[in-house]
Amino acid sequence: MQTLKDSAQLKPRGCTNAKLRQVSRLMTQHYEQFMIQSGVRITQYSLLSTIHYLGSATPSELARAMHMDNSTLTRNLRPMIEAGWVKQGPGADSRSRQVELTAQGLAVRNLASKEWRAAQDALNKKLGIAEVAQLHQLLDNSLEKLQS
Repeated sequence: MQTLKDSAQLKPRGCTNAKLRQVSRLMTQHYEQFMIQSGVRITQYSLLSTIHYLGSATPSELARAMHMDNSTLTRNLRPMIEAGWVKQGPGADSRSRQVELTAQGLAVRNLASKEWRAAQDALNKKLGIAEVAQLHQLLDNSLEKLQS
């Protein structure tokens, strides 16, 4: 495995988007194998965790934090609102809304966190802690550069 320092001398091979999508699909499958026991999909867990972290947020703030567009966020929130995990209420003015977890949503998130932890630990074991840390650093750097 090459380190990030060594990789500066490498040239990209293939389509970066295609490679990221392939890895994304495999990562989702990995996490879903563990999350299925909780009845929460990994995308739902990520959204519940982000709402939990933010406390209360407008849909636009939540979409920004999740790096997704508003329509995708709305589509992902709808079943969680219907399940009673998330509530969407009035915001600071008549045009805005606030999204927050319900008590049930917090309980579901906390229960699912055990499966998420098992999935994360299994991934760390499969790839190695150093490689996961490098991957996180590379992804964080990429997110920062792509947002500017």
